[in-house]
Amino acid sequence: MPDLGAYAFYVLTAYGVSLGLIIALCLLSVSRAKAIRAALEDVETRARNSG
Repeated sequence: MPDLGAYAFYVLTAYGVSLGLIIALCLLSVSRAKAIRAALEDVETRARNSG
């Protein structure tokens, strides 16, 4: 690991926050995709049954 000197806390905190946000966005995207997929399947099922 490179020597970050006096700024080590700030740099590592920024990396940690950035990594946390990226992980949160990925989890949110996967969750949203599952919800949209389920809603789409529901709409398609209703369309098949009504027609």
